[in-house]
Amino acid sequence: MTMDLKGPPQTSLAMDAGAVADPSSGRSAFALARLPRIMFGAGKSGELPEIVLSYGPRALVIVRGRGFTATPDWARIGTALFAAGVDLVVAEVDGEPSPAQIDEIVAGVRGGSAGSAVAPVDVVVGIGGGSVLDTAKAVAGLLIPGNSVMDHLEGVGPQLPYRGPSVPFVAVPTTAGTGSEATKNAVLSTHGEGAFKKSFRDEALVAAVAIVDPDLLAGCPPDLISSNGMDAVTQLIESYVSLRANPITDALALSGLAAARDGLLAWYEEAFSGPGGAGAGGAGTGHDGADTGHDGAGAPSSPVAIARERMAYAALCSGICLANAGLGAVHGLASPLGAQFPIPHGAACGSVLAATTRVNIRALESRAPESPALRRYADVGRVLAAGGTGGASGAAGATGAAGAAASAMSDVEARAALVSLLDNWRATLVVPWLSSFGIRESMIHGIILDSRGSSMKTNPIVLTDEELAVILRVSL
Repeated sequence: MTMDLKGPPQTSLAMDAGAVADPSSGRSAFALARLPRIMFGAGKSGELPEIVLSYGPRALVIVRGRGFTATPDWARIGTALFAAGVDLVVAEVDGEPSPAQIDEIVAGVRGGSAGSAVAPVDVVVGIGGGSVLDTAKAVAGLLIPGNSVMDHLEGVGPQLPYRGPSVPFVAVPTTAGTGSEATKNAVLSTHGEGAFKKSFRDEALVAAVAIVDPDLLAGCPPDLISSNGMDAVTQLIESYVSLRANPITDALALSGLAAARDGLLAWYEEAFSGPGGAGAGGAGTGHDGADTGHDGAGAPSSPVAIARERMAYAALCSGICLANAGLGAVHGLASPLGAQFPIPHGAACGSVLAATTRVNIRALESRAPESPALRRYADVGRVLAAGGTGGASGAAGATGAAGAAASAMSDVEARAALVSLLDNWRATLVVPWLSSFGIRESMIHGIILDSRGSSMKTNPIVLTDEELAVILRVSL
């Protein structure tokens, strides 16, 4: 992996670093999956034409509908690509990708080359949130083979091994949440009868290059900041307490959590108070404005630019961590919730995160009191509590009274603080309850039946159906 990466500014990790588990915990043997070349920093999207041309002049660019192609960002990026001589095919997508949508794009781009083993384009570029990046990832993987993505989905269909090859894929995220720019899986879903949410997964699908430009996050509305941010936080917590956690993902998870601690609520608050904001507790229709807020050297200087950079970094870390350590019960539940109901993935995670954390901790204390996951939950509690309120006033990081108080917490106190903080974040970020998406108590059994997928397998303890029901019931 080649990285051009600078960490989030003004985030103290002195206390956080001490929370990293040592190899004696039994996790000293590990493997890291393939990662992209990562280009991180404000303005890095300006290097996209050069990256594209390094693979060839023919590019398929997948973006989020007209909502993105009408923005100044696309005007700048598109103009630069045309000026560089890139031959563009642009595909616009909306919503979470389905297998039919992937197959349709592949067939359309392949056109008369059906049956040919020659790629119709030299590179695929995804510019957008997690759904766009997952779409581009899956399309890139199938442009040469030309078969249906249904052949390779986990847990449904023939589940054939993917043989490739994939067209090179360049990921350019415009949201901070899923970390899809660093993962090997594309999540696809169907709705209605037989609904599912499954992954097309292979290391060959990992992006060749991930360009993480925090400037592209400018203009995100509060509801998107909230749902994506809670997805990133969930992925960082679940990978840290996962049964497959390792010293590398531990360090990245804690670093990402410190960045999210100092960035998420601050960015969300700025989105309400900035241009077009609705005020705290508003309807979530404002945005943080287009001010990139850089100093003369290109480093972020305004509070909102600093917060965006922190969250871009946290999301990137979360993607690397989940790809290498796995997730847990929150994502186990989010899968059927997203398949069976019209609930965005991040909102599903945010709705059940606090309750799942509470139930996991209680189950561990009751049935596995010696589990290292209990100490790990305490580690997370200390890291997140070190930011005080976590809002704009707490932007200095793990310093001062809040940092000292967090360091002095016992494990029991730190775990209690974690659950309380997650409850408070859910309220502050106006994460909707499950009932707002039409989910009722009578539906809980069906959700649980479809929740025992791959994410549940790395939860730190096996939860009973009744424990899962408790999580869903208190999140309605």
